[in-house]
Amino acid sequence: MSSQNVYILGIESSCDDTSAAILCNDRVLSNVVASQKIHEQYGGVVPELASRAHQQNIVPVIDQAIKQAGITKDDLTAIAFTRGPGLMGSLLVGTSFAKSLALALDIPLIDVNHMQAHILAHFIDEEGFDKPEFPFLALTISGGHTQVVKVTNHFEMEIIGETIDDAVGEAFDKSAKILGLPYPGGPLVDKYAQLGNPKAFPFTKPRVDGLNFSFSGLKTGILYFVQKQLKENPNFIEENLHDVCASIQYTIINILIDKLKKASKETGIKSIAIGGGVSANSGIRKALKEGEFKYGWKTFVPKFEYTTDNAAMIGIVGYLKYLQQDFTDMSIVAKARIKF
Repeated sequence: MSSQNVYILGIESSCDDTSAAILCNDRVLSNVVASQKIHEQYGGVVPELASRAHQQNIVPVIDQAIKQAGITKDDLTAIAFTRGPGLMGSLLVGTSFAKSLALALDIPLIDVNHMQAHILAHFIDEEGFDKPEFPFLALTISGGHTQVVKVTNHFEMEIIGETIDDAVGEAFDKSAKILGLPYPGGPLVDKYAQLGNPKAFPFTKPRVDGLNFSFSGLKTGILYFVQKQLKENPNFIEENLHDVCASIQYTIINILIDKLKKASKETGIKSIAIGGGVSANSGIRKALKEGEFKYGWKTFVPKFEYTTDNAAMIGIVGYLKYLQQDFTDMSIVAKARIKF
C-alpha cells in the first residue's frame, strides 16, 4: 500500500444499524450496513435488543467491509467510531470493539460525533456530488434530531435552531402510527404522499419563535383530526390514505423550509446542505432543490446511502481528524448525549 494513502475503518453503532466502512483518504472503498428487523414488531427501537444485535453483527460486518475494500486489517491507518449521541448500549458495543482493535493493531483511535458526521458526509469524494464551500447552513434531520447548524469549517459548527420537543423523524413515524402503518412509518408516508393531494387536508403549523422547531403540536393535531374523521367514517383512512400522507408531508416540509428561509436571511448564507435519515425523504429533497430557483440557494443533497446511519460518514470524519492528528486514547467513553 502507498505510504501516501490513509486507510480509515469507520464503525457506526448509535442506534439499530451496525455499519462498517473502509475509506482510502476521502473515497469510500466499502460501506456495509446490517439493519435490525426485530424492532418492527414492537413499533420502535428496543434498546436492549439493539445492543444484543450489534454484538452479533459487528464482527461479520467489519470483516465484510475489509474484504470488500480489498485490503487486510494490517493495512488500516486508524479506526474511527461513533462516540455519541445515541443509545448507550449500542454505542458501547462499537466503542469497545474500536478500542480493542486499535489497541491490538497499535493504530490511532478517533472518536466521532454522530451528528457532525451527518454533516461532514458531504465531504466524501463521490462522483457527481459537489462539496459545499464554507460557510454553509446544514439541516440535520433524523429520528432523534432536527437542527439548523451554521458550519464555518469542518469542526467549527454552531447550532442556531433545534427542536424543542419531537424531532421531524418522530413526527413522520408517529403520524404513520396514527394511520395504522407499520414501523418504520416515515418512508411509507413519503411513498403514499407521492400519490396524494398535498393540500387536501390543511394542518396547522406550530408557531415557534426564532429558528427553533416544534412537532409535538402537529402530531397531536393529526391525531385529533384522524379520530374525528373516523367517528364520521370508519373507512376514512383507507379511502383517503394518500391524501392524508401528502398533507402531513406537505406541512412538515413547509415547517422545515420556512425555518431555512429565516436562517438564510438572518445569516446571509445561501449554501444549504441536508443530512440525517429523514433527508432521504423525496419531498424534502425536491423542496430543497426548488429553493435554488425560489430563494437563490445553492443546495447540497448527499448520496442516498449516506443519509441514513452508515459508517462511511464516520470514516470521512475520521480522515479529516487524522489529517489534524486529532486522536483520542483508551480512556474515552461513549456518551448517549453529546454536543458539537
